[in-house]
Amino acid sequence: MIQIEKYHGTGNDFVIVDADAGIPDRRAFARRLCDRATGIEHADAMQRGADGVLFLALEPEFTPSRAVMTLVQPDGSVAAMCGNGARCAAEWAARRLRHRTEFDGEVMIDTQSGTRRATVGDDAITIEMGDPAFAPADVPIEADEPLIERDVGPLTVTAVNTGVPHAVAMVDDVDAVDLEEIAPSVRHADTFPRGANVTLAARTGEGYRQRTFERGVEGETDSCGTGAVAVGAVAHRLGHVETGETVQVSPPGGDLDVTIADHTATLRGPVAREFSTGVGVERPVADD
Repeated sequence: MIQIEKYHGTGNDFVIVDADAGIPDRRAFARRLCDRATGIEHADAMQRGADGVLFLALEPEFTPSRAVMTLVQPDGSVAAMCGNGARCAAEWAARRLRHRTEFDGEVMIDTQSGTRRATVGDDAITIEMGDPAFAPADVPIEADEPLIERDVGPLTVTAVNTGVPHAVAMVDDVDAVDLEEIAPSVRHADTFPRGANVTLAARTGEGYRQRTFERGVEGETDSCGTGAVAVGAVAHRLGHVETGETVQVSPPGGDLDVTIADHTATLRGPVAREFSTGVGVERPVADD
């Protein structure tokens, strides 16, 4: 039996496990707990299952303190970056650091996409997301130049990497698109040799509505932080958002604030802790 916690950032929910917990098969563990039909459930949870499992290791000897994050997704794959997951990791770390007089709310989150600075406030957590990349080799895409508003399958998309690759389609109404039906053909398109998350965005006044079909989840999630940053980055690239301007991006799970500055982007939004509980760990069966 090991202890786990459940957090969510605007509905993007994660099981959090100490990286030192004795879990011999992380992929099988994530597949079991994340399943929306049969996975982890609790009276205080928004829904059964999860969008991924965050394996976290706190390193308080650094200044600022660090949390090393590995995200295993529901299909067992490992994601290089997750904006909402990193914000949840920052809140998890802050709860373990607040007793220290020197803790000022800053935590460095080590991800496979790089180290990101998070600032934990009273009602929101902000994380630096790095510089959104459009270059073909950085997304990556099979092309000689950036993919800007080009047709891929049934959608006209712009390709950007915000820690993971996104194909962003600007549409008139995100609800008018059958995302579960059309996203797989874009997600698996030859244009994206490593696959892509598929994100829809529609302008609503000063902000954007967002829906994202996530690679690794293989379905739509209530929120996607890298997707929200991708919406902001593409809007900036297309000239719809000024450098340094903060824009509200609204996935189904709530509102996120995205700022695209020179060579960096930030993501800000709330995080909630749902519960903690103990779960059993299935041991691999040895071959005879």
